[in-house]
Amino acid sequence: MSAPYIVAVGGTLRLESSTAKAMRLVLQAAERRGARTRLISGEALQLPMYQPDQSERVPAARALVSELALADGIVIGSPGYHGSISGLVKNALDYAEDLRDDPRPYFSGRAVGCIATAGGWQAAVNTLGALREIVHALRGWPTPLGAAINAGEQVFAADGACLVPRVAETLERIGLEVLSFAGG
Repeated sequence: MSAPYIVAVGGTLRLESSTAKAMRLVLQAAERRGARTRLISGEALQLPMYQPDQSERVPAARALVSELALADGIVIGSPGYHGSISGLVKNALDYAEDLRDDPRPYFSGRAVGCIATAGGWQAAVNTLGALREIVHALRGWPTPLGAAINAGEQVFAADGACLVPRVAETLERIGLEVLSFAGG
C-alpha cells in the first residue's frame, strides 16, 4: 500500500502569496507523517475559463484534473476577494466537473482541507465558508477544522515560516486531518 497522496490547489498567480505559504505548511505537516504531496498554485492555475461544452483542454487543465483524480486527500486555498473566493481558484475548481464520470466522481469520498486568507477577518471567514460550500457541492468532506487567516497582519515570514503559533498549529492540524481521513 502506497502512502496517501495529498494535492493542494489554490493561491494566486504569485507563488509566494500568503495562501500558497499556508498550503505549503499544510502539505509539510502531511509529508512529515508519510504523505506524498503536490502543490498546484501560481501560474499552474492560469487556465482558460472553464467551458463545460468543450472537451478540448490545455495541458495544464488536463494535469490539474489528473492530479485531482489521483488524490486521496485535497487541500484548497483561496484569497478572499470582495468577500468570497478568487475567480482564479473558482475557475480551477470548475475543472473538477471533468471528473463527473470518474470512478470517484468529483471529490467523492475524499477529505478536503480549506484555507482562506484575506486582508481582514470578515473576508477570510466568508471565503472559508464559500470554500466549504463548494467542497460539499463537489461531494467532498470538508475537514472539521478550516483556516481563516487575516493576512492583513504579519502572519508569514518571507521564507514561508508561520510567525503566529496559533495559525501554525491550525495549519498543522488541517494537514493531519486530511492525511488521517485519507488513510494515513
